[in-house]
Amino acid sequence: MDRILEVFREKLKNGGFVIGPFMKTGDPAFVEIAGHAGFDYVILDMEHGPVSYEQMQNNIRGAVLSGIVPVIRVQELDEAYISKALDIGALGVQIPQVKNSSQARDAVKAAKFHPDGGRGVCRFVRAADYSCMDRYDYFRHANENLVILQLEGEEAIADIDGILEVKGIDIIFIGPYDLSQSLGIPGQTDSPLVMDRMRYIIEKSRSRNIIVGTFVDRPEDIRKWRDAGVQYISYSVDVGIFSDACIKLIKFAKGF
Repeated sequence: MDRILEVFREKLKNGGFVIGPFMKTGDPAFVEIAGHAGFDYVILDMEHGPVSYEQMQNNIRGAVLSGIVPVIRVQELDEAYISKALDIGALGVQIPQVKNSSQARDAVKAAKFHPDGGRGVCRFVRAADYSCMDRYDYFRHANENLVILQLEGEEAIADIDGILEVKGIDIIFIGPYDLSQSLGIPGQTDSPLVMDRMRYIIEKSRSRNIIVGTFVDRPEDIRKWRDAGVQYISYSVDVGIFSDACIKLIKFAKGF
């Protein structure tokens, strides 16, 4: 297992929490900065971000160089997208809009080689050092990569027990914004209804010893969800963090 990923897993296993931003940038310098600043991981966003797979390889290099885990959020649950993200060296895939146990099984199958799944085999890829790595070492190490499933709607909540029975899931990630939309109150992530659903997923997941993650965009929410049992916390987005810093600086400079 990659040493970076090993440290990451140990933190979670020992009851700690990890924190990292979503990244929409195509510039690996920003990914490196996140690592040097002390984040544990980055979610390199291909669902809503503009970055191509060719560009994303350099973001992965930036993450590894600065000592943090590169996770790619793929466009959707698709075998080719998942395989390609792992082929270029992501140490985890985060799969959006998982709605039921059938989709959860498909996600794990696409991310794992035999005997844990049915991922398409190619060792002439960056993740296998372009075939310089021993093929059997590659297949074994590749199956240690993180599989993170995003649950974002009422349909997933209705099948939560079935989803949690699927072997090979490392983290259940709750998308609060999409969850709020599915509940008919888009954007109201502080609504008691949204928070009740989130706590239900957290309780169910922790009862099966599965790590839970969520997204927050206010610093005060980090502690709130840590105290609730969330260990994989995504804090905001690179462009939002930069925007907030710029606005704060301008307000200070203009004296208001």
